[in-house]
Amino acid sequence: MVEPEVTYLDRILAAHRAQAAADSRDLAELADLAAGATPARGFVAGLRGVAGIAVIAEIKRRSPKKGDLDSRLDPTVVAREYEEGGAAALSVLTDEAFFGGSVADLMTARAATSLPVLRKDFTVSAADVYDARVMGADAVLLIAAALSDAELPVLHELVVSLGMDALVEVHDEAEVGRAVALGATLVGVNQRDLITFAVDTARAERVAAAIPAGVVRVAESGIDGPAAVARLVAAGYEAVLVGETLMRSQDRAAAVAALRTAAVGAAASS
Repeated sequence: MVEPEVTYLDRILAAHRAQAAADSRDLAELADLAAGATPARGFVAGLRGVAGIAVIAEIKRRSPKKGDLDSRLDPTVVAREYEEGGAAALSVLTDEAFFGGSVADLMTARAATSLPVLRKDFTVSAADVYDARVMGADAVLLIAAALSDAELPVLHELVVSLGMDALVEVHDEAEVGRAVALGATLVGVNQRDLITFAVDTARAERVAAAIPAGVVRVAESGIDGPAAVARLVAAGYEAVLVGETLMRSQDRAAAVAALRTAAVGAAASS
């Protein structure tokens, strides 16, 4: 019998689920800590208040497939560069083992700007959600492919109950259906295959039509410049989440501004 291939997603989720299973903290105590955290900044509201397209600029030290992007980055400096360029929000990787991120990265970046911040991580438990609120996250990533039909609605409800927004990440029309059934107001189409980590730059355009009006559409991964943003504006996206392209830029503020300019031009010509 041929054993199934162990994928990137399998390894990452196995690590996070093992960590969650070993977590003996009291959920009631975590809930109390979350209730006392600084008020959340409106993540969805921040995206909706932008003309053209909203840029969610990501702070990402490394990739499991491509290695280091900027392992020595200063979250304060990068966050301020992104804000200067016109980013509407930040996304910060907090996974340490696979992406080199940390809770400290998120807290430092959030303190450096007035922008709302997404905790970019593999959320698998209620404790993960409470932790996000305690560290100051304004939004939490919920990956449909990583969560069962039983888990996804429970975690989504908890995120919302704590005053945060949930970015429900999908890869196809079936997962869009699951997000819509939750009442999700923020849906991200990840163009990166979480099994192979390969990018399909046409995925977001294909899946856009399945996302109903009123839901904020976010395109993720494989967005390598203004031309890609212009195509996504034409496809109906209100926001883009951009990581590697910005992290590798020599002038991050200018790179964000270029994406915003392309979006405004595309909207004007449509």
